[in-house]
Amino acid sequence: MKKEKVRLYIKPTCTTCRKAMKILNEKGKDFEAINYYEKPFTKKRLTDLIKRLNIQPKELMRKKENVYKELGLAKKDLSDSEIIDLMIKYPDLIQRPIVESSGRVLLARPAEEINKILKNR
Repeated sequence: MKKEKVRLYIKPTCTTCRKAMKILNEKGKDFEAINYYEKPFTKKRLTDLIKRLNIQPKELMRKKENVYKELGLAKKDLSDSEIIDLMIKYPDLIQRPIVESSGRVLLARPAEEINKILKNR
């Protein structure tokens, strides 16, 4: 039975994403790094990942990003669907890296959180 490959949703210039990839490489884990700037999330995919993270969409938003401030998002009362649409349109708003493995999903912040998902592999 073939083991499922670890999927890591990343921004290549992100320090935490690079640390998570380093951890996977050091542990000899087979993984696929998906740059969601080059291969954007679909609404269905991002909604599914958020649901599996067991968080609200607003909890996945990066509130310190310039785009968050420029759009005045702190002052807006947005629906979950609107938040997801904004994260798809402005990927800088998405917390990262998101790790998916063996049906589980977690946000690897800090990068060492990735170890939690690797224990069962």
